[in-house]
Amino acid sequence: MTERTDCVVVGGGPAGMVLGLLLARAGVKVTVLEKHADFLRDFRGDTVHPSTLTLLDELGLGEKFHALPHSEIKQVGFPKPDGGILTFGDLSRLKVPHPYVAMVPQWDFLDLIADAGKAEPTFDLRMSTEMTGLIREHGKVTGVRYRTNGGEEGELRSRLVVAADGRWSLARRESGLRPKDFGVPFDAWWFRLSRPDVTGLTGYSIMPVMKNRRFAVPLPRVGYYQIAYLAPKREDLRVEGIEKFRETVAGLFPEFADRVGELESMDDIKLLDVKLNRLHRWHVEGLLCIGDAAHAMSPVGGVGINLAVQDAVATAHLLAKPLLSGSITGKDLAKVRARRWMPTVAVQGLQRLLHKAVMRPVMEGRRNGPPALMIKLMERFPRLSILPAYMLGVGFRPEHAPDFAKRATEPAQG
Repeated sequence: MTERTDCVVVGGGPAGMVLGLLLARAGVKVTVLEKHADFLRDFRGDTVHPSTLTLLDELGLGEKFHALPHSEIKQVGFPKPDGGILTFGDLSRLKVPHPYVAMVPQWDFLDLIADAGKAEPTFDLRMSTEMTGLIREHGKVTGVRYRTNGGEEGELRSRLVVAADGRWSLARRESGLRPKDFGVPFDAWWFRLSRPDVTGLTGYSIMPVMKNRRFAVPLPRVGYYQIAYLAPKREDLRVEGIEKFRETVAGLFPEFADRVGELESMDDIKLLDVKLNRLHRWHVEGLLCIGDAAHAMSPVGGVGINLAVQDAVATAHLLAKPLLSGSITGKDLAKVRARRWMPTVAVQGLQRLLHKAVMRPVMEGRRNGPPALMIKLMERFPRLSILPAYMLGVGFRPEHAPDFAKRATEPAQG
């Protein structure tokens, strides 16, 4: 079976779903293919930064988003060797409508975007539908082949294919584009531990624990802590078993010693193979890569989801009109990369600096805190904390909703 649409978006993550919604609000016929039956997957990017919160307001979705269960992070810091706290980034000082990072399950965020998309007549979200290959004609990508979970196969022809299918992107691989990899000294092992019910979920700080060659970050969530445990690359924590891991966690977090038994087996700890890379060229004729398919981000700062959303907004700004007119060219696609290149390079540069100056020395046993120079600078000039806060929370080129996508605020139900 062969069908036609204006744009096929491969991948129903933050980049793909936001792009699908924005293009549909411009009147573009857009089909989003998501291989899973739902969005319920643990330990994905759950940080929604100030720039994305502003975007949700512009799309009329701000009230509905803030009605979702979430916690709010206002500061990022590091423990100092003397037992004090170094405030590295203070988001509360940002002059933006929402000066904090909202922690919300990614599936709730994606469900919100999906529900908004259903209101648009040109929006088509196909769950349980996986891209199996690209269609090419005369050297140009002209669509995709797909297969549903039920075994149905078909072809979907389009003016543009957008690869938004993550760091292991099949669409990117099939296109022949190859990212440049930057070395990362660690992988992230994610798990959760319970926390008491609380009514106030605002004003929290992110405070890593750094000692004994270990680096871990507890993130306060509604009803639990989501904990990122960083271990050197290729160190398999499963070898020593769950008892040893519980001991290590209790040593890092004595306050959690009474609940490490909640980790029943190593199946409760999920490995993220951390990658940091980017494409030099983001497109071939007929296909564009955005989000993690164009630039995989380190979990440091939790910025991956927000850069992906910013890519989607820029893509909608630049490509909605040529998609509607049927005149989209490689030059149009190149404009997306040109617009998003410097923000991507700058944030990845900050992440690489933190890997080198903070994470690696801790895991090599050379320090149990940030470098002395960083401590001296921040203590002498505390207002500097607004700079990393701005870089992580807003970015070098924050994208705003195009006029065709803006809507009045929709009230939250209930």
